[in-house]
Amino acid sequence: MSLNYKEIDVVLAELNLENSFIQSIVQPGYDSLALHVYKTAAKTVYICLAPGECRIHETRRPIPKNKTPLRFMEFLKSRIKGAKIQSCRQIGSERIIEIKLMQAQTPYILFIRLWSGAANIIVTDENLHILDVFYRRPKRNEVSGGTFILPEKKSISAENQAHIKNADTEADGNSEKKNFGKNDFEKNDFRKRDFTAEEYADCFKDIDIASLSFNEQLDLWYGEYGNTSSRTLLLAQAEKAYNQKIGRIQNALLKLEEKRAAFLNADLWKHQGDLILANAHSIGTSSAKILVCTDYGTGQSVAIQIDPKKNAAENAAVYYERYKKARSGLSDLEKDIADLKEDLESVRGAYKSVCAEENPIRIRQFLQKQSTPQKTHEKKQPGVSFSIGEWHILVGRNASENDELLRHHVKGLDWWLHTRDYAGGYVFIKNRRGKTVPLEILIDAGNLAVFYSKARNAKTADLYYTQVKHLRRAKNAPKGTVLPTHEKNITVTLDNERIRKMEKMKTHD
Repeated sequence: MSLNYKEIDVVLAELNLENSFIQSIVQPGYDSLALHVYKTAAKTVYICLAPGECRIHETRRPIPKNKTPLRFMEFLKSRIKGAKIQSCRQIGSERIIEIKLMQAQTPYILFIRLWSGAANIIVTDENLHILDVFYRRPKRNEVSGGTFILPEKKSISAENQAHIKNADTEADGNSEKKNFGKNDFEKNDFRKRDFTAEEYADCFKDIDIASLSFNEQLDLWYGEYGNTSSRTLLLAQAEKAYNQKIGRIQNALLKLEEKRAAFLNADLWKHQGDLILANAHSIGTSSAKILVCTDYGTGQSVAIQIDPKKNAAENAAVYYERYKKARSGLSDLEKDIADLKEDLESVRGAYKSVCAEENPIRIRQFLQKQSTPQKTHEKKQPGVSFSIGEWHILVGRNASENDELLRHHVKGLDWWLHTRDYAGGYVFIKNRRGKTVPLEILIDAGNLAVFYSKARNAKTADLYYTQVKHLRRAKNAPKGTVLPTHEKNITVTLDNERIRKMEKMKTHD
């Protein structure tokens, strides 16, 4: 249930934010914000914009920071951190809160609209020109550069009337409370909200409710029974997400184990190659596709498939190649299996921590991270790109990609690497202003240059590298051909483990 306009007035009266200073801003998720303010004492004002739970109140719960700083929070920090709250009021009965701020002689206005389905936080200047918004909604003209229209300056539309009506019925839940005047509303009227006697008794058991402020009642209630913020429901969602993730990892692990079992036949292929060479005299004298011979290891008769058009050495080479690939693949498989088992333990540990967490805001933040889909970025450049820490590496895999990267996606201070004696792709390390390329990043890029070249099988290759500004296009040469100057040399031996780790840092392919 969202707060109605009467409850908002009671909350604001208790908060008494006038002449407070905003010390810090935290945005724990994509539908909530917390203001840490100080007047005579520090307090945390929690704002939730979730549908069905739009509210503002003080909370004593710790507000966790999001792992990645979010856009709106960073904007607020740059504009209103340290600002003084000059006034804080609700506009009529519209469930829109107006907070006037002064930051270094610059006035700002923070509008908090607590409408379910249309909630938002809007920052404007004193002329109501929008500087930024929590949710960008172009159809409502709620974007940077727009103008915020106060409800008092427009007629009350049917939509607004419905919002006001829904606010009362949504939060009140009975006809008795609808008759209360706004000035007659008291904090204990929260008991008349639409919840069962069992829920009420459970939420406020062993608590003297008369001693709680209305803000404390709200914080306690939403922490136990809110649709999206109660600990009980959040833990149920966490369990579902955990089971889904564990299931995916276990299925992937099962497939790798099955593949691993097949690769364990590698020694058999090597042994069959040895048997073919040991019985070379029997090959070439007939057109048989099966070599029947005695296994010198067991003394039993065995049948080995061969190609009668090939001699013994060529047939044996086929089995040795299978053995070599299986052994190489088995090594990678073992590492992939170990990684999945590590992921499995990590997920189990994270879920155990969530179950032990008492703060529903932290649980909700965890769930948002799990449920937020990875952003799909349009492919901005050809080839392959990697993000390794704060460094970005671009790789062209053929002449066309090399040429396209050179023409449109790199600049003069970016670094270029290429194998000296082998054909292959161009590797570019994007420059970072004022930063020198670390040795580890150079080695990573060198490994990619070897991996995406004809030198991959040779394992070791000489590379030269220079900045893009020192490359000159070769006239009448194939596409993408360049002549480097001021180049430096480096020898790189392909490190499969390093390549495998970088595969996880690939941003697009």
